[in-house]
Amino acid sequence: MTYARIKIKYLADIEPLAQHGDWIDLSAAEDIKIKKGEYKLIPLGIAMELPAWHEAHIVPRSSTFKNWGIIQTNGVGIIDEDYNGDNDQWHMPVIATKDTFIKKNDRICQFRIIKKQPQIIFDKVDSLGNDDRGGLGSTGKA
Repeated sequence: MTYARIKIKYLADIEPLAQHGDWIDLSAAEDIKIKKGEYKLIPLGIAMELPAWHEAHIVPRSSTFKNWGIIQTNGVGIIDEDYNGDNDQWHMPVIATKDTFIKKNDRICQFRIIKKQPQIIFDKVDSLGNDDRGGLGSTGKA
């Protein structure tokens, strides 16, 4: 097994992060009240220095909507490697589908660190030279 060392600064008195599998849970850094239809940036209480050429992807936990009725507004949150200052706190942007209350240290989302995509050069062609699959949603259809 290989290990990576990452500098983390805790900006709130929250449970320390620990890796369980490929994803790492993140918790609310404070008690949060959200009314139905309200948008809120939930502070996660950490700032981090990611390795060069890496980024973090933040997504809800599988139980987040069931437990609190919140939806992450941008689908996936991306933390770039240069968002690494002492006060560059990570947040989860959400909208509430019902009045809800999230307690400090409730695990509301998770993240993983992924190597960044290389720079891409697109070569324009007249044909890709492959068979067509039959259009969007065609997998498994005869």
